[in-house]
Amino acid sequence: MKIWRLVAGILSVILCMLVTFQSCAAGVVNALDDNGGSSGSAGLLVAILMLAGGIVSIAVRKSTGKGGSIALIIIFGLAALTGFAGHGNYSDLVIWAGWCLINAVLAFIALFIVKKPAAPDQN
Repeated sequence: MKIWRLVAGILSVILCMLVTFQSCAAGVVNALDDNGGSSGSAGLLVAILMLAGGIVSIAVRKSTGKGGSIALIIIFGLAALTGFAGHGNYSDLVIWAGWCLINAVLAFIALFIVKKPAAPDQN
């Protein structure tokens, strides 16, 4: 699971920038159309949570406890929930929410994967 956490963390940090730019564009469209949409704001919140989740994922990649996985479930779960609930006219937000949901599910799976301790050397 170390490899997954590192890769997911790096990709989340990189994708965060793309989500931020798209969210700003969606916010401008919402303001110009005066449609009362809030998909740009929801996208910015998803981008912030993706950045936080990516940083946490990189930071806890070598930990053996369950705290890192629980934190990732909460952060990426909130990002997925926000993205699915507030996508509005910003349809790409569903894709980024799906990425966050995948990360939350993998963190949930990592909770139950138990590493077997190394057998003691019997010399």
